Amino acid sequence: MAVGVRLSVFDVMPQRADPDGVGRPEAEGAFGFDEPLALLDLLDVDLVCVTAGSPYYCPHVQRPAYFPPSDGYQPPEDPLFAVARLLDACATLAAARPEVTFVASGLTYLQEWVAPVASELVRTGGAALVGLGRMALSYHDLPADVLAGRPLDRRRLCRTFSDCTTAPRNGLVSGCWPLDDHYKGRPDRSVLVAAKRAGRG
Repeated sequence: MAVGVRLSVFDVMPQRADPDGVGRPEAEGAFGFDEPLALLDLLDVDLVCVTAGSPYYCPHVQRPAYFPPSDGYQPPEDPLFAVARLLDACATLAAARPEVTFVASGLTYLQEWVAPVASELVRTGGAALVGLGRMALSYHDLPADVLAGRPLDRRRLCRTFSDCTTAPRNGLVSGCWPLDDHYKGRPDRSVLVAAKRAGRG
């Protein structure tokens, strides 16, 4: 039986909003890849989904997004830097441990560029697979459309509004509240709207 794990392979210091609402680290620090590689050797797993940080104290690192969760902060950098950092981490580990199947994550921010970037990442050995988390909430059949050569349905692409994170943090189910009619029509949508307003306050 194959065993897989989702592993945060690097971390950053917890972030807090500064007076302008931009995330700043509470302390300085640095991490390398020696520790995650040693941990992978100890775990002896066959498949690793590479992620980083925590969605609770540094969401910009793990879930690159233009719009933060309502209880979050504005990203301290262009979200493309976070995507690049995650993909580089995955490629670095894949090169160091070719016997392990690595799954890249954090690509949803790329929106209509997900497929070409994912394809190139797999083609060059930076990952064996690409996971689509938030994108799967709004456009679960994107991979099928790409593989069939169909044009993307741009109306369904995740735009990283972060409602899928804000909702469960306020006792609601996770889903694509802005784009999916199922969620748009829910009677408890007012709870999400109120939480987002309170988060801006």
